[in-house]
Parts: sequence; structure tokens; C-alpha cells
Amino acid sequence: MSNIASGNTIAGVASLIGDAARANILSALMGGHALTAGELARHAGVTAQTTSGHLAKLVDAALISLEKQGRHRYYRLASPEVAQAMQSLMVVAATGPKRHHPIGPRDEAMRTARTCYDHLAGRLALALADSLSERGYVSLADGVGIVTEEGARFFSDFGIDLAADRRSKRPLCRTCLDWSERRPHLAGHLGAAILARLLGLKWVVRSPGTRALEITSSGQRGLVATFQVPPIWRAPHRPR
Repeated sequence: MSNIASGNTIAGVASLIGDAARANILSALMGGHALTAGELARHAGVTAQTTSGHLAKLVDAALISLEKQGRHRYYRLASPEVAQAMQSLMVVAATGPKRHHPIGPRDEAMRTARTCYDHLAGRLALALADSLSERGYVSLADGVGIVTEEGARFFSDFGIDLAADRRSKRPLCRTCLDWSERRPHLAGHLGAAILARLLGLKWVVRSPGTRALEITSSGQRGLVATFQVPPIWRAPHRPR
């Protein structure tokens, strides 16, 4: 049986994502957390009953998955591939016609550091990718990343065990185009492991109700000392 999706199949998935409420639901799940139907209804801006219908369609299409814990039901993106597709659509949408939209605090925070499903995005993610590449720890080309021997030692010293990921079918290191910066950041197992480690060290903490990440004082010091990144948390001046 062919693994090549037909035009009808592609159109079917596209029509599901093309609804504004369902697009908002999928975007809300890009933070990597499982959310309840009530939380997703607020993100979608529709009633609970309407949200229930949208969720059923997204589950049937294997775009999201349902997890049950006792009486509670949670939803999350079904796979990294769905997250990658949403990220690509965000990039395309961001290159559309220019509109006047003053950047607010949340927008600036999102551009500095945020989650992209299970890995980092924003200026911090780009700074890390640049540093790791310049220091010869990873080699990035054509959407694929290779971790060098020196890089493997660096990540091991940093508390990331890359050997634990070798049995997975998921790529160890690949790139993901950042919708706000228009350049690739690190994804795959390595990208996820870096985010998990930064959260574990409390160098970054999640901002409630948003995908934005706050870089803590200890994180600022640690990121400069360990990764030799510039202080990207100092927001650049943007003309009005």
C-alpha cells in the first residue's frame, strides 16, 4: 500500500485545519501541554458544545489525541509531525500582507523565548542553534542536524544523555523553521532534551496561559557561561 497521500487526503486535512476555531485549538496545543475541552473552548472562542464537535473531528483525523485520567479528559497534539505542520503554516501566515499591529508585552515575550510543541523557539532558540553550530557541536544543513563527537561530550556534561534516544524512530536532531525569526531552530530529540534540561535547571520557566518562556536570572548567567549566547533577553528597539 502506498504511503503517498492523495490530493483528497491532503485537502481533507487542510480543510480541518482551515477552520478558524480548529486552527486556534491546534495553535493552543503547540505549547506541548495537554489541555481540557473547556480550556480549548476559551482559546477557540466558541461554545463548549461547538468545541466538542471540533475536537471529535480532530481526534478522528489523528491530528490530536485524547487522554483520559479518571473523570478528566485531556487533549494534545497527536505527534511531532502535526506540530511541524502547524509551525510551517505559521511561517507562511506570518509572511502575508503587512498589517499595523503594535507589539505588546506578550508578543515580545513570545519572540524572545517560547515553546514550539516540545522544543524551544524564538530568539533564544536561534541563539542556541547559532552557538552550538559555531562551536562545532552540531552541523546543520537542509533541515537535518548532526551531533559531532565533541558535541556529544558537551551535551553529556550538560546532563543530556543522547544515547537514550537512539532506539527511537524520531530524528535525533533536525531543524524547524521559526515563524517569528524566519530561521531554523533545533528540534527532534535534541531540541526536546535541551528544553527539558533548561526547565529542570529553572533557567527558563513557563508563563501561565501562554507558550512564552521567561528566562530567569540564573538562566541568564547559565546560558552565557555554558552556551556563550548573547543577551537576547534584552529586547531590541523596534521602531513605532
